[in-house]
Amino acid sequence: MERATGAAIHAWESDHPAGVLLTLGDNDYTESPPAFRHNWHDAFGWLEAAGVRPRGTFGNHDVRVDAGRYEFKALRMPSSHYQVSRTGLDLFVLNSNSVGDRQTRWLKRHLAASRARWKIVSFHHPAYSCGGYLSDPAVASRWVPLLERYGVDLVLSGHDHNYQRFAARRGVTYVVHGGGGQELYALRSCPDGYPKRTFARRGHGFLDLVVRRGSLRLKAVNLRGHVIDRDTINP
Repeated sequence: MERATGAAIHAWESDHPAGVLLTLGDNDYTESPPAFRHNWHDAFGWLEAAGVRPRGTFGNHDVRVDAGRYEFKALRMPSSHYQVSRTGLDLFVLNSNSVGDRQTRWLKRHLAASRARWKIVSFHHPAYSCGGYLSDPAVASRWVPLLERYGVDLVLSGHDHNYQRFAARRGVTYVVHGGGGQELYALRSCPDGYPKRTFARRGHGFLDLVVRRGSLRLKAVNLRGHVIDRDTINP
């Protein structure tokens, strides 16, 4: 399934050129660094020739061997949490396996310093999800207030093996996509107090995100290349 996902993204990218491929965690289930490198090359060895730079987010499966450091080179990760900046965009990649004081202070400091028009944050364990998992308590209590206070526009997470998009709450849109290749999880009704879930689908696929000065456009694409959901975030 990883090869099928890589092939589907490759086919999509050939008609929709991309600059970055961001993973949302659980990049490796094998717990074997050589197997990970082999599988990653089989599925995504085309990235360099296409001019697409990978960037990784750690999931719970990624940190079981050597704290995941064996993935740093393939996924172009300088650390388990880091910032990537482009014109008009700051991307903050977090390690939600460890929602501790040090990383939370880092997030607060970097969000407060950002002057980018668009702020996107990625971490594996969702702030809101209604499927195989629910909201991650540490993320919800420690990071969500910072996301709201410092004007984050979009939060991307994985972990739940399905696709869910929530209506913006206090300016923050939350999207979950864990349909990258493993078995899928059923969806369920959301608890009271969650943002309204505006779309959900149990299926494999990926996200296409286009950042422009005046809009942030998101599409959810299945492995056949069909757009199943779309949203536009405006200033």
